[in-house]
Amino acid sequence: MSAVDSGSTALRLDGKRVLITGASRGIGANIARTFAAAGARLILSGRDHDLLDTVARTLDTDTEVVVADLSTTTGPDALAVDAARVFGGIDVLINNAGISYPENVASLDTAHFDEVIQVNLRAPSVLAARVGRAMAEAGSGSIVTIASAAALRPLPEHYAYCTSKAGLIMATKVLALELGGHGVRANSVCPTVVLTEMGQKVWGDPVKSAPMLERIPAGRFAEPSEVSTTALWLASDAAAMINGIDIPVDGGYLVS
Repeated sequence: MSAVDSGSTALRLDGKRVLITGASRGIGANIARTFAAAGARLILSGRDHDLLDTVARTLDTDTEVVVADLSTTTGPDALAVDAARVFGGIDVLINNAGISYPENVASLDTAHFDEVIQVNLRAPSVLAARVGRAMAEAGSGSIVTIASAAALRPLPEHYAYCTSKAGLIMATKVLALELGGHGVRANSVCPTVVLTEMGQKVWGDPVKSAPMLERIPAGRFAEPSEVSTTALWLASDAAAMINGIDIPVDGGYLVS
């Protein structure tokens, strides 16, 4: 029976070894819960061991924590090695970790810019290259990048963020192109504002959120679970022929 013929079982990840970055809170923690329910074995990564452990203890699946600082030059390479040792390899990489410093171009802080590029673009690109190479050697794998609608449509006061996420989408497409022939798929999820702790902090002010909501035909922001279920589909055999695409989870924002 093919993946397409197997129906709902194609959305299972039973036994799959999944590395999730930025897993201590927000979208990453929600992805962990969604993937655990689908039977995956999880490697949760982030900078705070205690927060990661708190998430891990809520999950009913094999779960290990690997602390990594992706803001450092060596962080991505170290994480690729350390995470692969946990279960003897990685079948799915969820590149989720990201930061943002909302500020307009005229007030650009170059230290903030450099940190956003490091965490949002360099780190996930290097990590995906290292993990992707190992997946290619094994003959299969799925890389899911949590990008942003801000990569596809400019957003005021998000100069560094838009730049980093746009670059990450193109990096993911190159992964799809170069690794697709070795059984590895790479795709991006591009949500609009997601109601995580960070999303509430940036968009909680009605004065700021109202103009953005007016541009979303659905009339609301995304929930973390709507990103997680999209990532699950991309990681699963149900999306076996999906490679090199970016999927907006935006309520129609990009067509408004």
